[in-house]
Amino acid sequence: MVAISARRQGQDARIFQRLLALLGSLLAAQGARALDLPTDQAELLYHSYNGGGVVANGPALLVRKRLADTVSLSASYYVDAVSNASIDVVTSASPYREKRNEVTLGADYVYRDALISLSTSSSKEPDYTANRVGLDISQESFGGMTTVSMGFTVGADTVLKHNAPEFHDSASHWQYRVGVSQILSKQWIASVNFEALADAGFLGSPYRVARVFGSAVPERDPRTRSARAVRLGTVGDLGSDDAVHADYRFYWDTWGLKANSVELGYSRYFGDKKWLADSFVRYYQQQHALFYSDNAQAQTRYVSRNRQLSSFTSPSLGATLSYQWRKLAGSYDTHLIGSYQYVHFNHSDFTDIRTGSLYRYSANLLQLNLNATF
Repeated sequence: MVAISARRQGQDARIFQRLLALLGSLLAAQGARALDLPTDQAELLYHSYNGGGVVANGPALLVRKRLADTVSLSASYYVDAVSNASIDVVTSASPYREKRNEVTLGADYVYRDALISLSTSSSKEPDYTANRVGLDISQESFGGMTTVSMGFTVGADTVLKHNAPEFHDSASHWQYRVGVSQILSKQWIASVNFEALADAGFLGSPYRVARVFGSAVPERDPRTRSARAVRLGTVGDLGSDDAVHADYRFYWDTWGLKANSVELGYSRYFGDKKWLADSFVRYYQQQHALFYSDNAQAQTRYVSRNRQLSSFTSPSLGATLSYQWRKLAGSYDTHLIGSYQYVHFNHSDFTDIRTGSLYRYSANLLQLNLNATF
């Protein structure tokens, strides 16, 4: 399996190199018209999640500033205060509280019709550290009618375990992505995006256990994983105040997991365009991984009872309301934004061992945002 994953990673890298060479030729062929950089921006966010025994909340701050006409720098700080008593914890360990801090730095550079973005992030919690570096390139062509984008992200994680100083492991992650967005008419835009992912190392949880013949055993996951995902989307303008969007995403990987996601959304301005309302409905369906079992009836090399690898469906509803609080021409534009999302999970082959029934739960996500551009 390691050899297969290595070959796939090599194939992904060669594909990305060919795409990068193609984009280089497009860059050389473009004229002198330059894209606009992201606007100068300051954003303050509060987020809260409550569902399945997990409560997570905290603030986030983002600042973005241009330098001259070709470079924009950004920095963000994100905090998660987590209280965890999820089904995995209460049936195999003790509830806990911890805090996760994430710092992200980014830089955008405009060259003719191309936007080049470099980002790096570091996330730390008591038993897990994750570091990421990413590069993305977006290129407009055919008079701005077509936009080609591509990028990659490389990650390295360190995995520890509470009250077990002898446990120490790591994981590596690679992600390659490419997409095309096309203006079809004055009212419609269509896009297609493709992702290739590869992971290696410790890809499970040191706290989770599986069940074999009804007895608890340590979870055993493969140490390699390759995945693919395709996303199709369209956005339509219904008039001066209305718009709709539709998205479909299909995911599959070498663990045998397959997933489909469909989303439909509607947006509308009202109140002299000071208010913007967005709403969406999403349906997610997943097929379990090959080595997943709620209660395995045979000893196998790999076994997991991770509910995220089980079969389940997940309908969700969401809405966002944005108010243009204050605007001064040539100075700044301030928005107050609130969003709410409700998600319900229906597991078809994961049971709550406390009751013996199939596990179901709902989650609520709330975000409050103050955004100012200047």
